[in-house]
Amino acid sequence: MAFKNLNLIEPILKALVNEGYTTPTPIQQKAIPLVLEQRDLLGCAQTGTGKTAAFSIPIIQLLALQKQRRPGIKALILTPTRELAIQIDESIAAYGKFTDIKHTVIFGGVSQLHQTNALKRGVDILVATPGRLLDLINQKFIDLRQLQFFVLDEADRMLDMGFIHDVKKIIALLPAKRQTLFFSATMPPEIQKLADVLLRNPSKVEVTPPSSTVDKIDQRLYYTNKNDKPKLLQHLLDAYRIRTALVFTRTKHGADKVVKFLARDGVRAAAIHGNKSQNARQNALKDFKAGKLQVLVATDIAARGIDIDELAHVINYDLPNVSETYVHRIGRTGRAGNTGIAISICDEEQRKELKDIEKLIGKDIPVITDQPYPSKMPAGGSLLQKVKAKTQGRKPHSKPHHKGRS
Repeated sequence: MAFKNLNLIEPILKALVNEGYTTPTPIQQKAIPLVLEQRDLLGCAQTGTGKTAAFSIPIIQLLALQKQRRPGIKALILTPTRELAIQIDESIAAYGKFTDIKHTVIFGGVSQLHQTNALKRGVDILVATPGRLLDLINQKFIDLRQLQFFVLDEADRMLDMGFIHDVKKIIALLPAKRQTLFFSATMPPEIQKLADVLLRNPSKVEVTPPSSTVDKIDQRLYYTNKNDKPKLLQHLLDAYRIRTALVFTRTKHGADKVVKFLARDGVRAAAIHGNKSQNARQNALKDFKAGKLQVLVATDIAARGIDIDELAHVINYDLPNVSETYVHRIGRTGRAGNTGIAISICDEEQRKELKDIEKLIGKDIPVITDQPYPSKMPAGGSLLQKVKAKTQGRKPHSKPHHKGRS
């Protein structure tokens, strides 16, 4: 199926061609017609499935086709992180390039002046994070009475980050008559209850099972001692000839330590986390996308806010405390039909987290034993864990075979 088969208007089709898009992803094929029919939608989809286009393209079309568009915000897209909000706004700019739809993005951590000036000029689509949205509503800069579309994106992440109460406050301010699009990678009970309250006779679109990992992601596991993790990371960068890698740590301090260690070996790296200013985070992300950095080190606060085309490698320097987070982290690679490699480093203190992750995804992650900094294999590991995954027949310390772009 091509985008031209989805009954999209010419300005949007022209914009998609301009972006190099020809074939919609499965969620876009399913969701776009339903949204154009003005039905509420429950989308259960992981990152990397193309859901931003799945909701933004039909909203742009429905607004562009309105003959008499009243002043005021018509669509609100609520998302948990600044990075994700910015990227959604950039996508709307791309898809709506040849329409007259006005849009802007608001988020905390920066001066509100530029944002409030944009709001005063008038916008049709507003992309927002919860805290700044409530703040500007309280200051009377935002009026939602003309709202026709409400998109709640990454609902489970809102819960994880403690934003669920802010989300409920915002929902209470929305007009009763509206079209609601609800997206979540997982559906824990509290999120399901929220969906039941928000949605009216919704159509459900489920692209992959909740908490499953994308098939095209090649997952690999390395056991090592805690003190050897920095050296193993450096070895992996060299052995896989990695040009760009997104590396996840548990803590802000840990992210900064990894950057300092890599810098000593001449690796161009930067960290993004909550202690960095918004400008520093955006500059680091921009430099990474432009290929000026080899490694971007991130904490989980940015796990779903990073959208980089053709990112071939994600490395879990630390395994996450919450097993669902593993799915979201590795979902940064293998996006939009591309292949990807997700490498996880496990030390002796993180065996429980590994067990929980493997239980969640329903399979054992193949272990690479041919490496210079091994720790002892865990007692009672599965047969799959005890094989030399993908390394049979190699000489010690040979460079691992890898697929996709290096």
